[in-house]
Amino acid sequence: MSADTAMAAKYRNNFLKEIEEQVEMGDWVKMCMQCGVCSGSCPTNFQSAWEHPPQELFMMIRAGKREEVLTTTSMWNCTSCYNCIVRCPRKLPITHIMHGIAEYAHRLGKAPKMQPTRFFSGLFWKNATKTGRVNELKLSMGLYFKDGFGAGIKEGMKMKDVALGLMKAKRLNPFELLGGHKCKDQKGIQAMLKKAYEIERARKAAKMAG
Repeated sequence: MSADTAMAAKYRNNFLKEIEEQVEMGDWVKMCMQCGVCSGSCPTNFQSAWEHPPQELFMMIRAGKREEVLTTTSMWNCTSCYNCIVRCPRKLPITHIMHGIAEYAHRLGKAPKMQPTRFFSGLFWKNATKTGRVNELKLSMGLYFKDGFGAGIKEGMKMKDVALGLMKAKRLNPFELLGGHKCKDQKGIQAMLKKAYEIERARKAAKMAG
């Protein structure tokens, strides 16, 4: 049985309770009074950016629209500017809730696989944790070539002037492709990450079981 199926069965017909117990600060969702200040304050709330703005997403949770909420791209649009939290009349931690829903959808395997923010987050994390330092060249190439070799060449050509400027300023080194700069204690970094993964897995397993 998949994690998604298990959670759907556990919280049958009570999606709000599922969000309250499984999502960071999800217990705040029921406090939303649907004023829309969060949407009006969001810098990404331009035409077609949000399939469902925050207050609508919260109402959908309360209405039990589980599939629609967990598969939407909406929560992945959050840029963590915190305007919504600052201006919310009830001081809901909207940014944290949005990231929490996104993480939960990812955990259940419901998140859109090629959603740009989700893709970049995964790419950045793998890049940074490999050596403890971000390899800017490999990170950029990972973004450019995500849709294939041809698309990567086209994207690279669009950004060639920026790349040349970065190279002149010594902010981009072509030789990074061969290895790149890294933190000294590689074993220590990997041991730390391994322990962090173990703690996080145990925490999530307990939450799922609880």
